[in-house]
Amino acid sequence: MTYAFGTFRFDSGDLELSRDGRAVRIEPQPARALALLVARAGEVVTREDLRQAIWGAETHVDYDRGLAYCVGQVRTALGDSADQPRFVQTLPKRGFRFIAPVTVVSGGAPNVGASVVAAEAGAAASSSPVLDRPPRRPWLWALAGAAAVIVALAGWRQLEARRPVVVAVSIFDNETGDAAFDGFVTGLSDVVVTRLTVLAPGQLGVVGNAAALRQPRNIRNLRTLASALDADYVVLGQLQRQDDGLRFIVHFIRLRDEVHLFANRFVRPAAEVRAFEADVVAEVERAVRTHALAGS
Repeated sequence: MTYAFGTFRFDSGDLELSRDGRAVRIEPQPARALALLVARAGEVVTREDLRQAIWGAETHVDYDRGLAYCVGQVRTALGDSADQPRFVQTLPKRGFRFIAPVTVVSGGAPNVGASVVAAEAGAAASSSPVLDRPPRRPWLWALAGAAAVIVALAGWRQLEARRPVVVAVSIFDNETGDAAFDGFVTGLSDVVVTRLTVLAPGQLGVVGNAAALRQPRNIRNLRTLASALDADYVVLGQLQRQDDGLRFIVHFIRLRDEVHLFANRFVRPAAEVRAFEADVVAEVERAVRTHALAGS
C-alpha cells in the first residue's frame, strides 16, 4: 500500500519513503513504525501497538529506549518535531497519532499521453512494410545509453549528497566500579540520543539502540560499528574515578579512519554526578555541529 501525505509518499510494502520523488533514508524499524502510524492516521496508536508492529511478540529488547529512537527517527525523516508536530503527535500516557491528512494511493497514475503516442507508433509500425522502416543507427542507441548512464550517475550523486549524516551513540561506560552509577550513565547516553534526534531533522540520522552499540568497551570495535550501522561518526563516553571525585570523558570519532575529532573531560565531586548531563549534552551537540554537520 502506498500512502501520500504532504510532499511525501510511503510504500508500506517495501518500507520506502520519498519526498517529491526523491528517496528519504529511513531504517527498517522506524519505517515499520511509520507504516502503522499512517495506516491508522487520525487514530491513537498505543505504545504496545507499535511494539508489536516493530518487534513482534518474540523479540525482547529495551522497548522504551527502542521506541523513543524509532519515533525520533520517523520525525527526523519527515523533518518533524515533538514540540510542534506536523505529522507525529505524542499523546502522554496514551501513545502517538499521525495528524497529517493521508491519502491512499493505489498505484502510479498512467501517463495517458505517452500511452497514446506509443499505441499510435505501434499501430503505424505494424501497418508499414518492414522494408519501409528507416535504417537503424546503432551509434544513436549507444549515445542514448551513454546519456542515460550520465543522468543516472548525476542523480545518484545528488542522492548521496542529500544522505543524512549518521551519528551512532554508544551506550556509555561506568568504569568507577560502583554499580550505583549504572542507571545514570546508561540514561545519559539516552539523553544524548534524544537531543541529537531533534538537532537537525533531515540532515542528521541517529543510531542509539543497535546491538553493536551495547558491547562493553573492551570488545567494542569501531570498524564493526562503521560497517554494521552504516554510520559516519560515533559518540563514546566513560565515567571514571578521579581522586575523591569523578570525571566523565566524552569522545567524538570519525569512523571511516577512526580519527578522534573531539575529546573532552569534565571533573566534578561525586555528589554532583548529575551535573555531567548538561556538560556532556552541550559538548556532543557542539562536536556534531562543528564536525558532522559542517562536513568534516
